Amino acid sequence: MLVDDQRMARAFDVVVLGAGPAGEVCAGRLADGGLEVAIVEEHLVGGECSFYACMPSKALLRPAEALEEARRIPGAAEAATGTLDVPAALARRDEVIHDLDDSAQVPWLDDNGITLVRGRGRLDGKLTVRVGDEVLEARRAVVVSTGSDATMPPIPGLAEAEPWTNREATVAKTPPEHLVVLGGGPVGVELAQAWRSLGSAVTLVESHEHVLGREEPFAAEEVEQALGDAGVDVRTGIRATAVARSDGKVTVTLSDGTEAIGDELLLALGRTPRTDGIGLDSVGLGADGPIETDNHLHVQAEPWLYAIGDVNGRALLTHQGKYQGRIAADHILGRAHASLVYGGPLSPRIVFTEPQVASVGYTLAAALEAGIDVEAVDADVNDTAGGSFYGRGVPGRARLVVDENRRVLVGATFTGAEVGDLLHAATIAIVGEVPLDRLWHAVPCFPSRSEVWLKLLEAYGL
Repeated sequence: MLVDDQRMARAFDVVVLGAGPAGEVCAGRLADGGLEVAIVEEHLVGGECSFYACMPSKALLRPAEALEEARRIPGAAEAATGTLDVPAALARRDEVIHDLDDSAQVPWLDDNGITLVRGRGRLDGKLTVRVGDEVLEARRAVVVSTGSDATMPPIPGLAEAEPWTNREATVAKTPPEHLVVLGGGPVGVELAQAWRSLGSAVTLVESHEHVLGREEPFAAEEVEQALGDAGVDVRTGIRATAVARSDGKVTVTLSDGTEAIGDELLLALGRTPRTDGIGLDSVGLGADGPIETDNHLHVQAEPWLYAIGDVNGRALLTHQGKYQGRIAADHILGRAHASLVYGGPLSPRIVFTEPQVASVGYTLAAALEAGIDVEAVDADVNDTAGGSFYGRGVPGRARLVVDENRRVLVGATFTGAEVGDLLHAATIAIVGEVPLDRLWHAVPCFPSRSEVWLKLLEAYGL
């Protein structure tokens, strides 16, 4: 096909806009299905999670977590007498993100026969993507997987103060002397704890009564207590009203009349779908807000267009984006299976602080608000034989939220040291709607902390 600049357009079965985790998974599944696929990326193959979010933040958090666990264990505690080696921790972080070089991730695309097109892609009408002067024509579908950006609220002086987002905060070469964090969600609490453990003074400002406001109150309280014990100045119930940078310092004026002053300011107030400038207007769609999709991640007004990952606003989590990539690919491939698109507020999620918070489905309050007749049962995560091996004095609690009418789980939360791996069993029980009477026969191994499941079910009366 000739285009208006007289250059020949390249044709593919599917063009994927964005090579983050969701886009990569979708492209790979389509290629495995025998389709010819192009993936367009203007920055780094692997996306936000690999280079600026999930991976580097966990690399920053892990040294202190490992050291604290060693100090709780007799025998190891006697050997763990030093302090963190900050340069070594940062070097390991750089290794994890390959020094912001994606060359190690590109061969996977080649091995799967996926064509990588470097540059900023934008829709240019039906089944057409333009990357600079190059035109890509899709025979079957275009998949938008452009991700999200840190939200910049209209606080006077904020933009001019050049705040850090997760990108700057996860790749900084040295710890700031004093970091002010706006926002007490997962990004805010994780990076506050990470940089505090690496030597920064940290002030965290959260407008709600507690950090992690969407989680169970006991989980928020445990994380807040841990931050305070580590020396983080946690200020809740107040918000920023103005920001100014001068003489190398950032001053945040707060709604209670006080100030928070630091060398750097981290903005962690949510994410905004990256829809601006990707040509949605060329197909009659607005760029204001997320791209709406059906349960196959398909844009109903345009039968050839799909949107996966953060850009559709369903569940801004890497694993959910990857799941959506598989669902969209299967729909394009014509595989007829019932799609649940299980996600949104019911998504499994882990906050990798110390203590960790691992949860899936409804909290008790959210279930009641949704009109579900529920009962919650709690247990101490560490009140098991397996719990003793993680050391004394570790906070930890588990809660199951049970739909009384159907006698199935609709929510679960675990807190404590390294509880993330307890979560998948809860996810399976909730997604599979496993009856509690059947779940009681899933015998947990001894001596492992999985025995907390038995304690929870016994607390429910089974």
